[in-house]
Amino acid sequence: MSDLPERRLERPRRWRWGLLLAAPALALAALVAGFGAFLVLAGRDPAEPTRHTDGIAVLTGGAERVETGLRLLREGRADRLLVSGVHPQVTLADVARLAALEPEPLAGRVALGPRATSTRGNAAEIAEWARGAQLRSLRVVTAGYHMPRALLELRRTLPEVALVAHPVVPARLRDPAAGGQPRTWSLLAGEYLKFLAAWAGVPGLLGLPWTPAKMTPC
Repeated sequence: MSDLPERRLERPRRWRWGLLLAAPALALAALVAGFGAFLVLAGRDPAEPTRHTDGIAVLTGGAERVETGLRLLREGRADRLLVSGVHPQVTLADVARLAALEPEPLAGRVALGPRATSTRGNAAEIAEWARGAQLRSLRVVTAGYHMPRALLELRRTLPEVALVAHPVVPARLRDPAAGGQPRTWSLLAGEYLKFLAAWAGVPGLLGLPWTPAKMTPC
């Protein structure tokens, strides 16, 4: 009796096993390629740095973000600013002190958002503020490595507003030696995984409200 039918059955089985064995390698390759694309996005310079927008939104959680937002406001890049994710006890005077500004001129132009404790919460808080002020364009200030996830969440909650990315590079990442430090790659890889989770719609972990450095709420 011929064994030809059995051989024909073996071929599909081999293909299936081959695909099963190749799947992890393909998934890893896609993950690595995606990380490379993420690094390109995270390393971009501010978009349209001289463009005037209706507002500026600062997502707290890292150094130099609030100072950058206040500087842009002082330079006339927008008419108003929201700092999203501050500690409830942080005041406008605390924020102004970071940029060596007097708080009085900022009153009416700078709003503090105390409710957000995550990037998704930032997006909801910023969307509520932008719609209340009828803003049509918004400059988004956050760390470069955080920008892809911030824009992803903001575009979901605020699709009608034009978003202009203004990434900030923290001092520790500006260090020429940062590329050789494990903590740098741990930070970037962790943010990449958070971006993938946000893209997939997985709820993010709650963070802590932002408090100015060297200041403890009373």
